[in-house]
Amino acid sequence: MEKRYVLALDQGTTSSRAILFDRDGGIVARAQKEFEQHYPQSGWVEHDPMEILYSQMNALELVLGSLDGRVGIGEIACLGITNQRETTILWDKASGRPVYPAIVWQCRRTAELCEDLKRRGLAEKIKEKTGLILDAYFSGTKIKWILDHVPAARQLAAQERLLFGTVETWLIWNFTGGASHVTDYSNASRTMLFNVDRLCWDEELCALLEIPMSILPKPVPSGAFHGEVVAGLIGLHEIAGLPITGAIGDQPAALFGQACFRPGQAKNTYGTGCFLLMNTGTQRVKSEHNLLTGVAWGLGNEVEYAIEGSAFNAGSVIQWLRDELHLIDSAARCDELAESVPDSGGVYLVPAFTGLGAPYWDMYARGTIVGLTRGTSRAHIARAVVECIAYQVGDLLEAMSADAGICFPELRVDGGASVSNIMMQIQANLLQTAVNRPRVVETTALGAAYLAGLTAGVWSNKDELQQNRQIDRVFVPDLPREKRDRMVTDWKRAVERSLEWETPG
Repeated sequence: MEKRYVLALDQGTTSSRAILFDRDGGIVARAQKEFEQHYPQSGWVEHDPMEILYSQMNALELVLGSLDGRVGIGEIACLGITNQRETTILWDKASGRPVYPAIVWQCRRTAELCEDLKRRGLAEKIKEKTGLILDAYFSGTKIKWILDHVPAARQLAAQERLLFGTVETWLIWNFTGGASHVTDYSNASRTMLFNVDRLCWDEELCALLEIPMSILPKPVPSGAFHGEVVAGLIGLHEIAGLPITGAIGDQPAALFGQACFRPGQAKNTYGTGCFLLMNTGTQRVKSEHNLLTGVAWGLGNEVEYAIEGSAFNAGSVIQWLRDELHLIDSAARCDELAESVPDSGGVYLVPAFTGLGAPYWDMYARGTIVGLTRGTSRAHIARAVVECIAYQVGDLLEAMSADAGICFPELRVDGGASVSNIMMQIQANLLQTAVNRPRVVETTALGAAYLAGLTAGVWSNKDELQQNRQIDRVFVPDLPREKRDRMVTDWKRAVERSLEWETPG
């Protein structure tokens, strides 16, 4: 039976999805399961690792159950995995049980530890070795926090029973019945422990953070054989033996899924946060504007790099408007309100709920709304929410242009919020460049599927993948440059008011 389909798991910050793709990159079936977010203290964010696993298994089971004979299991060639990055899980390899909840990438609990490392003069060393800014965002200080605060973790490490993994490592380990403890280069690049030039764990950095290297997974290319789905997984017996041939972090997966294969091509994903990545080819570009560099993917013997900027809160701001303020009942309602007014009425919202990422990197910034008047309505607030997401992307692209020395002719976009026409038009206006949206916006899962399928032989080369990409709509700027410049200037004034709001310690 011809292998014409690829399964992809997309394990995100708020939900786990499973999608079956055909050879044209089209979606045959999909399912999604949300899971609970935990906020035990201000600035802390946690997930239950078992809930992550079970929600992902359940989504996959739903996809398989929906096929109704349309696709035979024997026609599925392989499985690819993509995941929320930096989120940190430590578990006992004997029992398979986590020793502590997953510390999510958004969590700021290790901010003071990062400040201490900066005071010790380690920021430049970490940046040189890893391509990262010293920040609580990354996995390294999260691992150290668990080791320092959970006695069982140190005890298991001493017995060489403790394992660490980002989410793709956790899923692969469980799906292979503990046979594979691996991480792909793109996820390893986000731990603050990985030497991105030598493609290995850095002994010096592990020693500085007192992290035993015995707990670390083996770094491997993104497109490679990572093991087989083990028999006995509840609801998944049909795919026992299916090879796992792709694993990649969510943002480089979207870069791959958008077919940004040439140096200089860039994409932005509008998810819980915003993530702007540009392919820099086989060379690592060292940022001078507070952006991050790391491995985009490894495929066979080829390793390609990316430069990246991220905004911590994007789609999460719309969720906040819905779930905490109750000003809207759906994301679509936010768009309707935003479109009902010509502008935000001078209102600017800076969504620094968990600090600000690139290019500011202020762990102590907090959310701010400025420009309110008695005439401000919820429509103006909704418009300010939509605009703040686009402003953050503008800040990132400005820094990336300065680093790369190029002007981007277009920005490829994807992610849940990219379906918003008003947001994409505002984005084009603020960037003063074209915004290109594909028909399939599930590019994160698609990238994982493409990597897995290339490895398994479903596709022969990247040219085939490039031909699969179909454009849904291109948004072009329709706002006068002078008005755009005034808006950006006022946005930056609002950002200044949010900086260093919290006091360290």
